[in-house]
Amino acid sequence: MDIHRKPNQNIELLKLSKRANNANLPEVEIVDLRQELVMGNRTMISIKLFNAIQENMKNNQQTILFLNRRGFSTFVMCRECGHTLKCKNCNISLTYHSKENVLKCHYCGYKIKPVTVCPKCGSKKIKYLGTGTQKLETEIQKMFPGVSTIRMDVDTIKKDNTHEDILNKFKEENINILIGTQMVVKGHHFPNVTLVGVIIADSSLNIEDYRATERTFQLLTQVAGRAGRENLPGKVIIQTYNPENYSIIFSQEQDYDKFYKTEINLREQLKYPPFCDIISINIVSDIEKNVEELSAFIYKELVNINLKGKMLIFKPMPSPIDRIKNKIRWRIIIKCKFDNNIIDVLNSILKKCYSLNYKDTGVVVDVNPNSFV
Repeated sequence: MDIHRKPNQNIELLKLSKRANNANLPEVEIVDLRQELVMGNRTMISIKLFNAIQENMKNNQQTILFLNRRGFSTFVMCRECGHTLKCKNCNISLTYHSKENVLKCHYCGYKIKPVTVCPKCGSKKIKYLGTGTQKLETEIQKMFPGVSTIRMDVDTIKKDNTHEDILNKFKEENINILIGTQMVVKGHHFPNVTLVGVIIADSSLNIEDYRATERTFQLLTQVAGRAGRENLPGKVIIQTYNPENYSIIFSQEQDYDKFYKTEINLREQLKYPPFCDIISINIVSDIEKNVEELSAFIYKELVNINLKGKMLIFKPMPSPIDRIKNKIRWRIIIKCKFDNNIIDVLNSILKKCYSLNYKDTGVVVDVNPNSFV
């Protein structure tokens, strides 16, 4: 998407017009999770998906359930004071893993035992909230007595339990349901998989990144491609709280051209790549004062130089996750066309930063970063 197909450019769009083995595309349905709540369904599985899984099991056919969150509960909160348990090294919520019975940070690996009393107010009204692949597997086993399941995420991939081991076991033992994160999306061919369920399609939409809709479209079309790859017809059920979002609608239609036209028009209006470049200047240190002072210095230098207004410079702010492994993280975002003049400006500012001799403080410039976290 970041490489825009302009009329005069020698860029060719290559399309796969047929599926493997000339199989038909799966039927894709969208379920509005808001309506499930109205009907009193508080489970992770919609009524439509429940019935489809049940039918698949009767027919001895396999199902893949996709949820791009691992763990059992994604955060732990006190219902008395609202305090959320976070990692002591990173400003990120701890995730509960039921098998190990620990609260774990997915950024630095910090672990603590589950708590029963709020460390802030002393209340015992501790609630484990959110959904992850462990919790989904537990819920599926309760819903469908006798079901065979296998899970594939970072927590199940060990030295003696590789991707191949899990996938081979799923295929060779004809296990009813494979539950997994993004690992289950790409490149797998299972002739007996006729149903794919996307548990929450919104998780990839709700990230601070201009590519959120593009990545959602990619994920949904890729995971849909796991169903009905041979003679048996495939079915895909996408559960979402945003059924009107165009990335979800066009993934249901599996129409890349419509998605591309909508997305590229929005990016042009909002001045996102490929119509401009985004530069992230990241300032990191153990000492908060150093980060704040150096961020202010860089911002002032950028504003003073600003190449006749060619750069759109945003004020320094803490990063979305402002502390990882006890490092304080701030950033400055710039929108512009990245060229030699911009390179010269950035290099001159970096030299000045190093001359200020802020100890244990790093400055990293990232052009069109893969992640804005």
